[in-house]
Amino acid sequence: MEAYGSFADTQWSSPSGRHHDAVKSFHQISPHVQTHLQQVYLTLCCALISSAVGVYLHLLWNIGGLLTTLGFITSIFWLLSTPLYEQRKRVAILMSAALFEGASVGPLIDLAIRVDPSIILSAFVGTAVALGCFSAAAMLSRRREYLYLGGLLSSGLSILLWLHFAASIFGGSTAVFEVELYFGLLLFVGYMVVDTQEIIERAHLGDLDYVTHALTLFTDFAAVFVRLVIIMLRNAMENDKKEKRKKRS
Repeated sequence: MEAYGSFADTQWSSPSGRHHDAVKSFHQISPHVQTHLQQVYLTLCCALISSAVGVYLHLLWNIGGLLTTLGFITSIFWLLSTPLYEQRKRVAILMSAALFEGASVGPLIDLAIRVDPSIILSAFVGTAVALGCFSAAAMLSRRREYLYLGGLLSSGLSILLWLHFAASIFGGSTAVFEVELYFGLLLFVGYMVVDTQEIIERAHLGDLDYVTHALTLFTDFAAVFVRLVIIMLRNAMENDKKEKRKKRS
């Protein structure tokens, strides 16, 4: 199993050599781990589809809000407390959680569609590319290479939560919101790498709970996607204001 680290231990001078080394490193992931990763990403895709259904239901009936957020949180606790041998039930709970999450972000999606519908597609493609690239980096790197970042990311997440808590009590400013937005984006992009490598490491150790692992990646995906939508939406609204000022002048 330690042979998996040969990818980082050996440096190739030519691009073809580096490509061969990367492929070799990927192939050193055992077959049962590769099968597990396929199940994880397939389940993640299904969860994203379920989340899209939740967004659509909000657009139809305006159901997104506090109740759907509570439904998402409750579904997560229900999923984590359900025995592993009831996998079909756990998959159904995950799909329900994803649907509730989609409905919860529905108001933001609705606003973005009203301002510029292309924001949704751009944010989704950007998040998918980020997940794909950073997941590939985690798979092709040495085992445990990025796991040390987990402590730093957890500390950063704690800072982000305390910052949000302080802003809710004492009142937030634009600068605080900017820090929360961009720092949070950086944190969850980092979690994409760490969580992927942790999933691989857990699978090597016999933890093949693909439902929980898919939930982990789903929360990372949703966190990055929402922040990208907010950033693009703010930029689009600012550009719209500038154009209106130019027309008036």
